Amino acid sequence: MSTESNRNQRKELIGIVRSKTGDKSVKVVYEYKIPHPLYKKEIRRKTTVHVHDEKNESSVGDKVKILATRPLSKLKRWRMVELIEKAPVA
Repeated sequence: MSTESNRNQRKELIGIVRSKTGDKSVKVVYEYKIPHPLYKKEIRRKTTVHVHDEKNESSVGDKVKILATRPLSKLKRWRMVELIEKAPVA
């Protein structure tokens, strides 16, 4: 029996890299929609999270999959799992 099967399901998100903040660190923005409490129209919201990028493989504009993890620093609570799509070169 492996330890992977006993582990709780962790939160996964897909977002876009907005900035490189330092060595092995990036900021990722993910967007979601919620209904307005009174009028029920869907409102677009976004949240920025600090993400650990161990291989320094992402750059601004890339689409990435991130996974919740233990605290890695004061602000970093997420780590990059996979680079889904590279940003188009302008």
